[in-house]
Amino acid sequence: MENKLSVQIWSDIMCPFCYIGKRRIEEALSQFEHKDAVAIEWKSFQLDAGFIPSSDDNLAEHLADKYGRDIDWAQTMLENTTQNAKTAGLDFHFEKSVMANSHNAHRLLHLAKKYQLANELKELLFKAYFTDGKDLNNLETLTELGIAVGLEAEIVAQVLHSNAYSQEVKQDIQQAGAIGVQGVPFFVFDNKYAISGAQPTTTFLQTLEKVWQEGQFDSKITLVNSTTENSCDINGCE
Repeated sequence: MENKLSVQIWSDIMCPFCYIGKRRIEEALSQFEHKDAVAIEWKSFQLDAGFIPSSDDNLAEHLADKYGRDIDWAQTMLENTTQNAKTAGLDFHFEKSVMANSHNAHRLLHLAKKYQLANELKELLFKAYFTDGKDLNNLETLTELGIAVGLEAEIVAQVLHSNAYSQEVKQDIQQAGAIGVQGVPFFVFDNKYAISGAQPTTTFLQTLEKVWQEGQFDSKITLVNSTTENSCDINGCE
């Protein structure tokens, strides 16, 4: 097959299941015979585009307030998500989380995409937030991550200290709405099949094999699973 099998992934840096989903599709690709012919494209999505961070933010308290539940409920949810992450080989430390608005991180990802470095930057952003407890509101932190994947410091600074790629972020989010994305992660395989949520590795592998075998792609998207589990939407994570 001459054309790449494209996989578009809508996700947010602040979404734990997006990181878990990244690991599971990577595992599926490692088992996929034609993995070298697969092109991953990361798409922007913001779970809370209007979020204004402050020094008083606490993730557990934020979740408890948001859902009208107590702090024990929020802590249990975070602990369950941490255990879920371990099944994908990830080490989450929500106790160190610095809540952030992900808009600037998404703008930086669009810059990285221009240089075919989006996947590498996506990984570092996820790790910085969920494992290392870094502040992704901080432009110096974002600059360091951009440089770490090979972007030039001057270009990173130009982007972060401007509104560059804001329109691209907006367009990704609008496109998500147009195809009916309700939560992330959301995976679209050659504009034909979609998977919602951090589904088991076998689901991703079976879909890759199905799309490859069919070999004919069109613009109609068929959702191959209907569950909302293991994903995040603007109301939170399930």
